[in-house]
Amino acid sequence: MPGPGNVGERVRNLRLTRRLSQAQLAGHDLSDSYISLIESGKRTPTPTVLRMLAERLGCTPEYLAEGVEPEQRAHLEVRERHAHLALLGGDPGTAESGFDEVIARSDDPDLTSRARWGRARALEELGRADQAIALFEELREQAERDPGRASWLPPVIALARCYHTVGDLGQAIALGERAMDRLGTLGLSTGQEYTEAGRILLLAYVDRSDPARAHELGRRLLHPEGAGDDASTSVHYQRASMRALEEGTIGDSLYFADRALAARTDATPVQARARLALAAAKALLRGVMPFSEPEPSAVADVVSPADGVPGIEKPRAEGSREAAREALELLRGTGALEGAEATESTIAKARALVLIGELDEAIAELEQFLDTGMALVAPSPALAHSITPHPGNDLAARTQKTVLARLVLARARVAQGESQAAQVVLRAASEQLRTLPAGRPAAHLLRELGELFELVQDTESAAAAYRQALEAAGLHAAPSQEANHDLGRV
Repeated sequence: MPGPGNVGERVRNLRLTRRLSQAQLAGHDLSDSYISLIESGKRTPTPTVLRMLAERLGCTPEYLAEGVEPEQRAHLEVRERHAHLALLGGDPGTAESGFDEVIARSDDPDLTSRARWGRARALEELGRADQAIALFEELREQAERDPGRASWLPPVIALARCYHTVGDLGQAIALGERAMDRLGTLGLSTGQEYTEAGRILLLAYVDRSDPARAHELGRRLLHPEGAGDDASTSVHYQRASMRALEEGTIGDSLYFADRALAARTDATPVQARARLALAAAKALLRGVMPFSEPEPSAVADVVSPADGVPGIEKPRAEGSREAAREALELLRGTGALEGAEATESTIAKARALVLIGELDEAIAELEQFLDTGMALVAPSPALAHSITPHPGNDLAARTQKTVLARLVLARARVAQGESQAAQVVLRAASEQLRTLPAGRPAAHLLRELGELFELVQDTESAAAAYRQALEAAGLHAAPSQEANHDLGRV
């Protein structure tokens, strides 16, 4: 643990422990009045005096100056690195406890800042996005107050991602656009920061039903101008660092200089590109024009019972065959993804196959996934009451992906003309949806469930699904006189 108080208090506490008077501690080199001034905090000892006092008090100069022995500091440095390794290894719970220990015991501002960043990332991975946002906001404010010490770009990009996760699209877009503008000012159109900020912004535009901006951004990300520049990512980072240095933003300059060094051996850009490819494919499957086309045409609004209701996105306009083919091409580049993102890639591929009419292949992909990929049987009513997924936890995430897979499978069955088989799948999805907590993810799934029930002519179930979607979004549908496909309009 750090020594108590400031330098003066540590000198006084050790002097009293050693049963020394101020005069004895001063010896022949210092005066007892000078010792008194140090202990009262009115004088700060020089490094030479610190070494002298430490020798007489039987401690190290580092302990007097900072309250931490070198061995303690080294231990905390190692603990912080091990916590980061746990985070990268997929164990955010262990990572969080490690970062908490470092934050509690360290008085090194840089080490504490790194640990706070790691803790925020661990919280995000644990699904506690609201707590992660609070920490990332503190880190952003700290970086903006002291731009010579740290860059505000990493916390801003992390905040955009977290706000998108919790459904605050306004904040996600504002922060994403701010990050992209800053990267543009630095001339950086490659690297992990550019790819991640662009990916988040693309998804947020799609969620906000803004296909034109999504298309324009997707083209910039996937088909950048000046793509003939074959300089390495490390060189691009170095150029950004030099530009930041020229404009006097030392924090950004240091950050990108470190990124330039890391990029020489870092393999993460491969995964970053894979994540961008997945985001672009999902956008194409939700009605965004193919990014290979230079200009988006007008995208007609689709009317549905949820149209225009705050809290629920406008219904997905299923992509065109051309968009689906382009999505499949993008999804071929997502092999580096793991876990939930690999699952999303599988489901997106199946959705694209349905759109291009490859129904047997889509059904085979989904049935294999449902048989082997997750905990996939619809829970019994008794089990549904005994297990309550919480937003962001592993069970809730697995349930959401399983329900989505069932909805795509039902869509494929409808396209085959097998309405009865589709209804069986939809009933299973409906049972699983009962276990999900209210919120944006559940509302979106319920809205799509309602659309599919309409397609199989089950208007009563469709109405119930739309009503549940409104309730999951925190709204309540107005009572209707009769149960038909318009129930849910408000």
